[in-house]
Amino acid sequence: MQQGQSQKPAYAPPPLADLLTEGRVALFLDFDGTLVELASGPDAIAPLPDLGARLKAFAERLGGACALVSGRAISDIESHLGPLAIAAAGSHGSDIRSATRERIGAGPQGLPTAIETELRSFAELEALDYEHNPHGGALHYRKAPEQGPKAHAFAEALAAEHGWAAQSGKCVVELVAPDANKGSAVDRFMADPPFAGARPIFVGDDITDEAGFAACRAAGGAGILVGEKRESAAQYHLPDVASVHHWLEL
Repeated sequence: MQQGQSQKPAYAPPPLADLLTEGRVALFLDFDGTLVELASGPDAIAPLPDLGARLKAFAERLGGACALVSGRAISDIESHLGPLAIAAAGSHGSDIRSATRERIGAGPQGLPTAIETELRSFAELEALDYEHNPHGGALHYRKAPEQGPKAHAFAEALAAEHGWAAQSGKCVVELVAPDANKGSAVDRFMADPPFAGARPIFVGDDITDEAGFAACRAAGGAGILVGEKRESAAQYHLPDVASVHHWLEL
């Protein structure tokens, strides 16, 4: 199979301990649907009470080469886990921080008022949940899945009109800056210590994680798809959040 091609990943990844005996590994971890179960809304999640401390200990095991890479803002993640002591890329990779909380790059680009006004009006009209983020705005339709096609069509047309990008997720469509994606965050982390020179592995469940899978694969690493199997750039598969916790030995 050529680099970048998709298939349905059929196999569980090798045990992490085995991978570590082969050389340095860098782990990039999605948040929702990977480390925490999906919920009815962004604020309804229930992470393990000590997940932040477990991730810190895990990152130390990898010599610091572990980062959260999420569509959520870093401040949103910290509202659930407390202050992060590991590297993180929030807002779909547009807000990158080191483990010491030093910002890497320019930071997220806020959504122009004209776009946000239209998104909010559409959400109100169609009874959808609107979420404001530092990097964009999202229409959530988990409570009304039949509205999904309409929400996507509206968001894609709005993005094209204003030169932004529409990103699809599980029961959500989000407008973000064109260069905001998880693959670019992986590439930025891999350029510097403690990630540089390690084999990168991305663990995620959603369509937005495909850019992370592809970036890791291009750098000689791998992707691990979590949840329902589908065509993916990931080579490996884990069935659920509990299996991710077990594989990471959290």
